[in-house]
Amino acid sequence: MKALLGMTLGLGLWAASAAAAAGDFGDRVDHRMDRRGEHIEHRLDRKGDRIDHRLDHRAAHAAAHGHYQKSYRLDRKGDRIDHRLDRRGELAEARWDRRGDRFDRRWDRHSGRHH
Repeated sequence: MKALLGMTLGLGLWAASAAAAAGDFGDRVDHRMDRRGEHIEHRLDRKGDRIDHRLDHRAAHAAAHGHYQKSYRLDRKGDRIDHRLDRRGELAEARWDRRGDRFDRRWDRHSGRHH
């Protein structure tokens, strides 16, 4: 009888620890995916800023030499490229955040933890 009780208790503790480990794994994967999305957004933001800065310099040079139409066109081009890359980065971050949340929810379902 004691052996059966000990096995049952051991099995219950093992199941609880496996469920907790599954929940922790889901949280770790969610965090890793969040960081990946943030990294992608940051990289695209820096890239857009670099391109915009370079085109702003070219626009200033064109304006200094009397080419105002070309200056305006270069300035707008840099702004559009920067905005497009910022938007792509935000969408990528949101996509990776959703993926991580889905993964975490799936693992939480199996572990018995609910937020």
